[in-house]
This record gives sequence, C-alpha cells and structure tokens, in this order.
Amino acid sequence: MDKQPDNRANIRDFLASRRARITPEQAGLPTSGRRRVPGLRREEVAVLAGVSIEWYTRLEKGHISGVSEDVLDAVARALQLNEDERTYLFDLARAAQPASRTPRRRKAVDIPPRVQWLLDSMTLSAAFVTNGRLDIVATNALARALFAPMFESETVGEDGRPNFARYYFLDRGSHHFVAAWDSAAGTTVALLRAEAGRYPQDKALRELIGELSTVSAEFRTRWAAHNVRIHHGGVKRFHHPDAGSLELTYQPLDLPISTHEAHSLTIYTAEPGTPDEDRLKLLASWAATHPEHQSPSAAHAERKARGADTRGQSR
Repeated sequence: MDKQPDNRANIRDFLASRRARITPEQAGLPTSGRRRVPGLRREEVAVLAGVSIEWYTRLEKGHISGVSEDVLDAVARALQLNEDERTYLFDLARAAQPASRTPRRRKAVDIPPRVQWLLDSMTLSAAFVTNGRLDIVATNALARALFAPMFESETVGEDGRPNFARYYFLDRGSHHFVAAWDSAAGTTVALLRAEAGRYPQDKALRELIGELSTVSAEFRTRWAAHNVRIHHGGVKRFHHPDAGSLELTYQPLDLPISTHEAHSLTIYTAEPGTPDEDRLKLLASWAATHPEHQSPSAAHAERKARGADTRGQSR
C-alpha cells in the first residue's frame, strides 16, 4: 500500500533555489558590504513577504501544511515566482495536507474513440495526445510519421507508447532529430517537475523519474534545478530522416478526458506558404499511404497480432 510521499525536500529545495536567483537589487533592497550568498537571505524574503524570519525558516524547511493561501501568495510575490512556479508552490502545499485516505495509483485511461476521430480528421497537422508523464497515448498518421525516430527508438516500452523524457535522455539519436535539444530537454524536465507537484502519489511517475535519475546524469542535473513548466508552446525544428529540415509551430491544449489523469492535445503545424509546409504536406502524403501509422495503440495491436500469427505458424 503506497503512502503519501513526503514532499518536504521538494519544498525546501524549490524555495531555496528561487531565493538564490534573486539579487537584492532585483528585490528593491539596499545592499552593503560583501555577501556570502548570491541571492536573497532568508530574513530578506521574510521581510518582503511580511512574515517572521522564524516562520519563513520553518516554511523553507518544508513545513508547509496548513499555510494559508494569502501567506503563500505573499511568499510567491517576494520570490518573484512566475505563474507556473506559483501554481507549483500551491500544488506542493496541497500535497502536504494530511490525506483522508491512502491515495491510489492512477489508472491508465483509455482514449475515447471520439478523440481518435478528432486526431484523424487533422490531415495537414501532426496531432497527438500525451498523459502527464509525457507518454504518447494517441496520434494521427502525420504525427506518427513526424515522430518516426521516436516511435522506432529502443526506449519504447512493451506497451508501444513512446515517452518524450525517455527518448530525450536515453536515446542519443534525439540530439540529431530535435535541433534545439537543450531547450526541448529542459522543457521536458520542467513539465515532469510540475506534474510531480500535482500528483506526487503517482507511482508510475515516481518510477519514471527514478529510472531517469539513475541512468542519466543529464536528467539528474536538470531535475535538481527545480524548474517548472505548465503552459508552453512555440516553434520547434526537426531534422527528419525522410522530410529533411522542418520548422513547425506547436501548441498544447488541455484535454479533459478523465478526472483520474491529465491529458494534453498537442498540434504541430507549418507556416502557410513556406517550404516547411511543402515538406510537411509531402510527409502527410507519405503517411496516408502507410496505414500502419495510425496511433501507438493501433501500431502496438498490429505488432501483437503479427507476433501471435508467427507463434501460431511455428506450432
């Protein structure tokens, strides 16, 4: 039976890291003499937040249970947290509340047929659905073709679902496929950090973070930075093995499929009238002639069926 995770270390490290990045000048405080720390002192944050130094010290040690929203707001302002960081702090506070019952492991949610119909209707955009752990759980044909290097990676598990974090940190080929790998990897870790704040009881998420922390020094370093990201979107460039260079705009949207697990619909499109649009159209045309590029679940089911046929023939 899983116990509610103790998140005091996350609270401590997050608050300390945010405090360390703010200079007295940025906070509007007077400076004099040499300082032993690059950022604000605890007592300075306490003054800015309007609380006692004893109280803030206790908070930074992870004792956040029972703290009012007004006080958390004051601390967020003192530390100049952005919207995502403020949300993460409040998530940590909620997770620290005594649980009325032992939290259960979140069950995997099946994607409703209507969502797959929606994906399949987007023939000139690459669209896919991810869960909070960044597993791809459904795609249209173009997304399957666009992310072919990821689907064909050895990091894909037996369930046939690629995971962005595993691909970026356990497959060196990702450095070539994604042009701005450093930025993409940083965003990926920040998204997982935010998800861990929302759902610290998610056993599968903790196992993923533990696996990556054990195997990848790069992931460990980025995880220790305590950067968080919730809202994101922008432009990403790829070196596709078939389509060549592609610069695509992407935008994730929250997808309320279930109350048990968060999902996001992400759409990649090319700017109209550009060579990138032409290359994406060629990739879409190629994908349309390959029915195996339907969705992770469909591709996995097809592989299982082929495997079963092979075993039957060998008997």
